[in-house]
Amino acid sequence: MTDLNAKPELDFPEGPAPEQLDIVDIVVGDGAEATAGATVDVHYLGVEYDTGEEFDSSWNRGQSINFPLGSLIAGWQQGIPGMKVGGRRKLTVPAHLAYGPAGSGHRLSGKTLIFVIDLLGVS
Repeated sequence: MTDLNAKPELDFPEGPAPEQLDIVDIVVGDGAEATAGATVDVHYLGVEYDTGEEFDSSWNRGQSINFPLGSLIAGWQQGIPGMKVGGRRKLTVPAHLAYGPAGSGHRLSGKTLIFVIDLLGVS
């Protein structure tokens, strides 16, 4: 059973990184549904696909984060709508939907990223 009060753990991915956004619901929520224009309150974990190394986690900071979806990377803008509060979703985001090709100026550019997102609220 998945404990939504605990930081998620990820198994190391197998095979080549996907070229398109991959969306997997780990837990389907039963609350309000996130829409494209929503502001979301989330807990999340981010790891690099190739190395499995964690690069960011709201869990480590001890508090969730509130974001307007429109200000986030394309992978989140496409991968969170339809998710319901109380859910946990894994997004595998190829570089072109994350921080762009290698050399784009962000430390994660050129990398496929995996996020596990817990949707705590929408507004």
